[in-house]
Amino acid sequence: MFFFLSKTVDFFLMPLSFILILLVYAWFTKNRSNAKKATLTVLIMLYVLCNAFLVHKAFQWWEYAPRNIADVEGVYDVGIVLTGGMVGLPTPTSDHPGLSRHADRLLQTYLLYKAGKINKILISGADQPRIMKLKLDDGQQSALLLEKWGVPRADILLEGASRNTRQNAVNSAEMLQKQFPGGRFMLITSSFHLRRAVGCFQKAGIDPAVFPADLYGAFRTPTLRDYLRPDPEMFGYAHLLWREWVGYLVYKVMGYC
Repeated sequence: MFFFLSKTVDFFLMPLSFILILLVYAWFTKNRSNAKKATLTVLIMLYVLCNAFLVHKAFQWWEYAPRNIADVEGVYDVGIVLTGGMVGLPTPTSDHPGLSRHADRLLQTYLLYKAGKINKILISGADQPRIMKLKLDDGQQSALLLEKWGVPRADILLEGASRNTRQNAVNSAEMLQKQFPGGRFMLITSSFHLRRAVGCFQKAGIDPAVFPADLYGAFRTPTLRDYLRPDPEMFGYAHLLWREWVGYLVYKVMGYC
């Protein structure tokens, strides 16, 4: 039920949904003043959500700061990487995995493993039953890719029952507490997602170290174009961050993080 409700809330609270609702209202309302206000609101939203400077600043404020692998102290028993957009296949008949937009999560996990900072890799997350049956889900394809990169299969653990971040935490915690009691764990996921993920794992009884991956806050000097020119690519990033904010608030209300 929570999964269904979260997806419903997710749809109605997204920026594009707001914009569409306002445009439909502006089209059908007979109050010309209200129509102008709705249209102006849409224009302001589009400008803000497509502004590279503002979107980057929002990510920099929300994301965890990047870390160097060399600065990681000690060795962790398990590195926990959360699935979601890491690996994709061009067709179901392809004989090798392909990388997707959040593949940096997997890459940073692999680099931590090769650097000797983590001893084992736990990939947590499920997909649609049909995809899972075909072994085309993020978890199993990520494991296959890690094996191709030279990681022994014995060092790769799969948790393939979780459909959201809370389940990632609860199911992973159950596995880790059984197999590695008193162990040291590191959580690797997209930097914008870390706040919610860390809170969920702490609620589940695991207090992991963190390693941010997949950062979107550009650490560069903004140009005049960043301030003034709307960038349609930024809208997608803004949507991603807004969705995470909504998810974080919902999880807080539900007591999941």
